[in-house]
Amino acid sequence: MTSTTDSTRELLLSRIRDVPDYPKPGVLFKDITPLLADPVAFSALTDTLVELCVRHGATKVVGLEARGFILAAPVAVRAGLGFVPVRKAGKLPGATLGQAYELEYGTAEIEIHAEDLSADDRIMVIDDILATGGTAEASLELIRRAGAEVAGVAVLMELGFLPGRARLEQGLRGAPLEVLITV
Repeated sequence: MTSTTDSTRELLLSRIRDVPDYPKPGVLFKDITPLLADPVAFSALTDTLVELCVRHGATKVVGLEARGFILAAPVAVRAGLGFVPVRKAGKLPGATLGQAYELEYGTAEIEIHAEDLSADDRIMVIDDILATGGTAEASLELIRRAGAEVAGVAVLMELGFLPGRARLEQGLRGAPLEVLITV
């Protein structure tokens, strides 16, 4: 668990909008755009994630496509660390390292520029939501295949009713999972 104060947690949660029946009937979508539009809330989130990077000795930050980019890039800048995007297959130019993973109905693949990571790097993976855990788990495998160490995974929000934490546990191999809000 992070050292996120109750007031920070309440601020962040108050800026996440519930959108019923999006993107399909029966789904309650957690929209973080109001949080991003509020400079106080976005700054509090960034500061909290920076603290986690420092605490866990990260040397670079990986952001997962697409909202993970929005959260991770300012964290990297504020912490004085490099930022490395993990993208959907086919979106990065040049040589990439790819990792396929299972979805509920099918598969997907993500990629990274392996040359952006080294054996000296400790990587903090940042994303907005931990749901089923597939993308985060695949990113950990990519990071290790590129030769870097995983410092941890930090997410704004965990959907506690989904199996993401259980799926990610083995892939973490003892690295911390930091969740700011569980819904």
